[in-house]
Amino acid sequence: MRTCVLTTAVVAALLLAGCNGTAEGPTRVGSHHFGSIPMEPCSLPGSGGQPPTEAQCGTLEVPEDHARPDGRRISLNIAWLPANSGKGGGTDDPVIFLAGGPGQAATEHAATAKATLVEAGKQRDIILVDQRGTGASNPLDCLDAGGQPMSMQAIESPDAATMAEFAAECAAGMGERADPRLYTTTDAVQDLDLVRQAIGAAQVNLIGVSYGTRVAQQYASTYPEHTRALVLDGVAPNDLVVGGEFARTLEDALALQSEKCREVPACAQRYPRDMRAQLRTVMERLEAEPVEVDFRDPSTGELKRDTVTADAVGGLTFMFSYAPQTASLLPLVIDEAAHGRYAPLMSLLQMGSDQMEDQMTRGMQWSVLCAEDAGRYRPDDMAADTIIGSGVAESFFAPCRSWPHGTAPEGFHAPFESEIPVLLLSGELDPVTPPRYGEQVVANLPNGRHLVLRGQGHNVSWVGCTPKLIGQYFEEPDVDALDTTCLDTLSYVPPFLHFNGWSP
Repeated sequence: MRTCVLTTAVVAALLLAGCNGTAEGPTRVGSHHFGSIPMEPCSLPGSGGQPPTEAQCGTLEVPEDHARPDGRRISLNIAWLPANSGKGGGTDDPVIFLAGGPGQAATEHAATAKATLVEAGKQRDIILVDQRGTGASNPLDCLDAGGQPMSMQAIESPDAATMAEFAAECAAGMGERADPRLYTTTDAVQDLDLVRQAIGAAQVNLIGVSYGTRVAQQYASTYPEHTRALVLDGVAPNDLVVGGEFARTLEDALALQSEKCREVPACAQRYPRDMRAQLRTVMERLEAEPVEVDFRDPSTGELKRDTVTADAVGGLTFMFSYAPQTASLLPLVIDEAAHGRYAPLMSLLQMGSDQMEDQMTRGMQWSVLCAEDAGRYRPDDMAADTIIGSGVAESFFAPCRSWPHGTAPEGFHAPFESEIPVLLLSGELDPVTPPRYGEQVVANLPNGRHLVLRGQGHNVSWVGCTPKLIGQYFEEPDVDALDTTCLDTLSYVPPFLHFNGWSP
């Protein structure tokens, strides 16, 4: 029987990630070209119930070490979604989609990228590049001594020492496949420009999601002459210590959710206590005595028995706060747990655990975070009183004790300052990249505009009329000319009052 201790694993799996499931690799048939890159028709499997996306797929060889171009080379996995379904070709300035994480592969989120860029894609080609170390771009996945995949979900007590041991074993299994020190954001930015050159584009447009906003800012700073316009969705400032503030940003999001609930009479009557107070009551009880629970596996309907812990409840809260549709379930399952009924909570934990498995390429994640964030992390004295606590961040950076990593170049963490047009997007209830991050970044962008979508969570570029606005913006990158009144229809998603769904 496995005890559900999920908080560190969930935080590490989500990070600054897009809110999507995983997918298998592409299926290829036939051949074509984009610039100098040979392409073949392929079908990119959908995630989270989405249909497959038809595309053109190919690879581009780049130096693993850009300072040694004659050394080992690696292949970048690239997918191309031709403009207007391939009829008539696109403009000379394609859109490159940058996935979140760090550790997500762009091609595994092709369906989301296509939906987000449905309007932009009528005129412009869409390019998806698996960042080095992810997907099919020489992935830094963890293998044991026998060559079998290692899973963090199997760690029963993810404390700092255990995480460091896990990372050391993963590094040992890397062998001659890769040098983890060379899989940073800076390396990926240089890869992106080699892709730009290979497809023959003088300028590109970038849309970055979560961690992808860091990549977009770094690319635009390094190659401003080749950057036409940016969209940053779920903004991560350059000086942000990724993972270092999650305890506080989650706490703030939960407070705002409770405040929204109090504004709805039916919700205020059903949940009179602040959700954080009820969460603490449940977690304190489970901290003192974890509980064995019988529950139904939501995927198979199979009856299971497992142990629920305080950490598991914290992990579930963090995971389900990413999107308003899942956040609306939290007050109900937490209230049920407060009354000693843990089965609904355990079913959601099982579902979340299954979805988070293989969400990120672990080694690439550490290569980025250990080089760019871990050395700047300082413990937050206030975090101890939050739902997920201070131990999560400490365990989160613990792999850096044993993981080989590089360093960020001078000026990497300086504020992004640019004359390039930038459209910034935030969700009002985002638990990881709150709107204040977007406000911080847009302050240095004279041609920037920050939109905060009411009642929304993490990653909003696909919500409501936002794809239409993105299409208009890429057509004519004037942020002040955008008419955003269509976003006024977005609203807060109230919590479930019972298991039959939302009440009218």
